[in-house]
Amino acid sequence: MAYNEIAKRSNKTVYRDGELCYKVFAADYNKADIFNEALNQTRVEETGLFIPKVHELKKLDDGRLAIAMDYVEGKSLKTLMDENPKKQSDYLKRFIDIQLSMHSLTAPNLNKQRDKFSRKIDMSGLDATTRYELHVRLESMPKHNKLCHGDFNPSNVIITPDDRACIIDWSHATIGNASADTARTYLLFKLAGNDKLAEDYMTLFCKKSDTARQYVEQWLPIVAASQMVKGKPEECEMLSHWASVCQYE
Repeated sequence: MAYNEIAKRSNKTVYRDGELCYKVFAADYNKADIFNEALNQTRVEETGLFIPKVHELKKLDDGRLAIAMDYVEGKSLKTLMDENPKKQSDYLKRFIDIQLSMHSLTAPNLNKQRDKFSRKIDMSGLDATTRYELHVRLESMPKHNKLCHGDFNPSNVIITPDDRACIIDWSHATIGNASADTARTYLLFKLAGNDKLAEDYMTLFCKKSDTARQYVEQWLPIVAASQMVKGKPEECEMLSHWASVCQYE
């Protein structure tokens, strides 16, 4: 593919071709996950939220699969935060407002968050007692049907030249409890070493949403166990600690 590369990860690369961009997956990437991501994104489109619209899922000449979608011009909130550290507080407030707006929606055809967490707990590698405690915790949590991103962080919010916010990367989208999505974002900040930003985020989100911090923290062991499935050695110790249910009793 001779298009302009605009983003690269270990197992996927995003290219721009005029008004479109192509997310190209590595040859050994799980095919079901690629189809699921494209399906997630088309289902979220139905909510009216500003996201890149999917045009097609295609097979390239070299056999790799690619999702073709709208190219959205702009800078990520992470880039804006890095470029304007004095405005980080303002950007964080907007980030939370965008997340709250997303949580006000639902997409009934998406996978259920609770089912995904249950599978991830079983795949976490944690001992049987901890897995049992996590399943009991998950089952006891309130059942909601709000639109949840599953990987909501400033890198996945694009601010366009006309100041609109576009949310990208819907591979982990589900419907479920918004506080679980919040706990996930908090954990992502912590894993990135942004402790102050994590605390500022949690405090401000709970204030804006009128949610008790203790309630969000009830989800932390569950989202930590889910993250363990990625198998990143540098995260193992921290996640094992967070996944211990007794830490949040």
